[in-house]
Amino acid sequence: MELAHLLPEENILLDIDVSGKKQALEYLSSCLAGQLKTDPLALLDALTEREKLGSTGVGGGVALPHARLKKIDSIHCLFARTARPIDFEATDGNGVRLIFMLLVPEEAGADYLQALSCLTQAVRSDDFRERLLSAQTAQEAHALFLSACPVSGK
Repeated sequence: MELAHLLPEENILLDIDVSGKKQALEYLSSCLAGQLKTDPLALLDALTEREKLGSTGVGGGVALPHARLKKIDSIHCLFARTARPIDFEATDGNGVRLIFMLLVPEEAGADYLQALSCLTQAVRSDDFRERLLSAQTAQEAHALFLSACPVSGK
């Protein structure tokens, strides 16, 4: 499976209006909870617990919040671009505009690590990040994901 399959167009949100990390995680949890037919607070709790281990703001304007969940059976990903940079406690101290939320089954092993690695590799490219920042539509952003590295899994 390719990264684009993890990020269908309906999981691409452009220019969301959030003021910070907490509000972003709340909003994204509520967006994906409907698809997963689960409680958004359960998603938020899992993401918040992971953030306590260290911020998933990886630098370069990117955050990769991720968590393992008991009640899902496949990897789910959501991409959001914020309307303006937000404080995500990123490692470089800069604001974040590109957020990739990754939720995986509790037992996920290699597929989880491969998906996380693929996302990390893709966002290291200045060109990839700039193109995501300038994408006008979810379709345009999705086309960028089509060119990203392949991942295996469901």
